[in-house]
Amino acid sequence: MAWTDVRQTLRRVTYLASEFYNAPYRGVVARAKRDEDDLFMLLVFSEMMGIPNPATYYTLELQPILLERFHAWHTRMGMEHSPLDDFRCC
Repeated sequence: MAWTDVRQTLRRVTYLASEFYNAPYRGVVARAKRDEDDLFMLLVFSEMMGIPNPATYYTLELQPILLERFHAWHTRMGMEHSPLDDFRCC
């Protein structure tokens, strides 16, 4: 057996071991990231929904960037239609 075969086998075993270890936590990490993203979306669009936001000046420039993900967010939060009066996305 050549050294390249041994290296490839060790790389494959290392990869499989890391996948075996990390696989159970992927769902938990993805759920935590989604929860943080949902909270951030609420913070950015809170002023438009009537919730006072002390950081409006800083979050106002993020609204056009996050507007693409707004529909997925409000449907995931259980709002059938857009909660914003003057903005209809569905």
